[in-house]
Amino acid sequence: MQKTYSAKPSEVERKWFVVDLEDQVLGRAASEIAKILRGKHKPQFTPHVDTGDFVIAVNADKIRITGNKLINKRYYRHSGYIGNLKSTTAGEVMETHPDRVLRAAVRGMLPKNTLGRAQLKKLKIYAGAEHPHQAQQPTSLVLGGKKE
Repeated sequence: MQKTYSAKPSEVERKWFVVDLEDQVLGRAASEIAKILRGKHKPQFTPHVDTGDFVIAVNADKIRITGNKLINKRYYRHSGYIGNLKSTTAGEVMETHPDRVLRAAVRGMLPKNTLGRAQLKKLKIYAGAEHPHQAQQPTSLVLGGKKE
């Protein structure tokens, strides 16, 4: 008789991965990153437990956005006051804060609850090629499912 395995938070082993986003398509990269943050690449994946790994995304300013999304895609934010809905295009956000575009794309692919917010905290995004996480000895990860 086989028993169903359910991971416990104390048993989860976390790894660190570095993803180079230079010339990567935004949506495809975001879906791969969301899969790693959730832990779906592990055999002990459990939906209600955070079994995912940490992801360091570098070169976020060199990510590709296909089609006319730089002009047509809009990001909205609201202050809570009447008439204060602010709207910016993806191109404007890429110029000022390129990390926010990737974070918004990954956030949309994670669960909309406390677990998803905890998983998003394991994503570290940097516009340039440098990151301060050398002490964690991250493994390089090539998007598309293959490790270097």
